[in-house]
Amino acid sequence: MKKYVLALLTTLLVTGSAYGGGMIDDPLLAMVMVNQFELRVSDEDTPLNWDAEGWLGKDLNKLWIKTDGEYLDGQFEETELQALYSRAIATYWDVQIGWRGDLEPTPQRNWLALGIKGLAPYFFDIDAAFFVGESGRTAARLKVDYEFMLTQKLILVPEIELNLYGKDDTAIGVGSGLADIEAGLRLRYEIRREFAPYIGVNWIHLYGDTADYAREEGEDTDDFRFVFGIRAWF
Repeated sequence: MKKYVLALLTTLLVTGSAYGGGMIDDPLLAMVMVNQFELRVSDEDTPLNWDAEGWLGKDLNKLWIKTDGEYLDGQFEETELQALYSRAIATYWDVQIGWRGDLEPTPQRNWLALGIKGLAPYFFDIDAAFFVGESGRTAARLKVDYEFMLTQKLILVPEIELNLYGKDDTAIGVGSGLADIEAGLRLRYEIRREFAPYIGVNWIHLYGDTADYAREEGEDTDDFRFVFGIRAWF
């Protein structure tokens, strides 16, 4: 699994560097954005978390790859991968359809992903999706973030993510209804537009049956951490 994810990220980086604009009306382009590559520090442990995405395509049609997860003590605690066809439907807005795979923890789960991604009025970055899985499983996710330009190089980014599930999945400790809310506040300094270290805080809270499953396993239902990381794009 470790080799698989590292190979995927390497492929995205190479692709992002290989393609650029040409002297044609609708060139084949690519981009890779590492939104978060960070250590989340607490008294108990310090996992490495990542959130990255990349696309390859033309003006209207693109292939999107999204991945996020957590690495701790030599193994992947959480790993999610999405491969999506994306179609532009308006200025700054795309609809997306494809596959989402929850590779870790096991047992793995596969989903049909249907979503919309873009910039809302006042430049809120929105990524919303609905997922249909095996055995009648359903899920939904909403991610929102915003960039406050304190200076030309210093940028404050609040963000929030909500995950909801249609039914209990005891095998992976997920309950129906609102499962978790994750909120973060990160302050980055853009050494270059393409490269910016940052510091911040991140908070995750579990709800409902998801929180009950966590308590049964002796895990916390509320997690607040300081973060140190790098944001980059190619």
